[in-house]
Amino acid sequence: VAAKNLSCDVVNTAAASSAVSTGVGLVDTVRTIEALGADMLVMRHGVSGAPYLAAEVFGGSVLNGGDGWHAHPSQALLDLYTMRSRLPGGSLEGRKVVILGDALHSRVARSNIWTLTAMGADLWLCGPSTLLRGFEAWAARRAAGRRFTVTSDIDAALRDADVVMALRIQKERMASGLLPSLREYATRYGLTQERLRSASPDVVVMHPGPMNEGVEIAADVAVDPSSVSTAQVTNGVAVRMALLYLLAGAQHAGGHR
Repeated sequence: VAAKNLSCDVVNTAAASSAVSTGVGLVDTVRTIEALGADMLVMRHGVSGAPYLAAEVFGGSVLNGGDGWHAHPSQALLDLYTMRSRLPGGSLEGRKVVILGDALHSRVARSNIWTLTAMGADLWLCGPSTLLRGFEAWAARRAAGRRFTVTSDIDAALRDADVVMALRIQKERMASGLLPSLREYATRYGLTQERLRSASPDVVVMHPGPMNEGVEIAADVAVDPSSVSTAQVTNGVAVRMALLYLLAGAQHAGGHR
């Protein structure tokens, strides 16, 4: 949608229906796409690092649309824009931001950790300990001046929070033994109106989507005026238009990104 709004010619290629499914390598596929005249490649891939490999062989610009559990940069940028547009003063400096849920499998969480701590937010990552593995070490070696707390105590995390972002819980986490049941997760970590009472009166509630209402977020919270999930979608179009515009300009000037 962002590309079409900028009058780009858009071609969608799914790996399942492309040469990739026949065993042709990713590098060869990217080279073929470039030979067909592509100037920019927006790539979403299940393997972490795949867009970075593509960028090494693609002559134009590569945008990472999400790679494995590693990163989702444009989602983090639209989340940042949404927070700044909703918070008084437009600054995240010293603001308490909580990311709640399955951080272990979330590329959105990882990109937001980098972005929000860089902007001076007091970042809290909260969820069951099985879904926070590895983040304690990340928090321990955080850069000087960056505030990053990892906890399974949801009451401590939500207390005086300015922003709460719930992450989607997937059913396969139960099959792998990381969660006993969706019902127990909802009981212990679901974002409800009662739990939000301890947050800031002007708390901003976010969700990268799609939502499992009644699991990670209660239905009444999802439609509450404090929820900006639909604004996130709208802002995502604008932010991605900006990215495409900037990269197209750099390419026109002879740059490569």
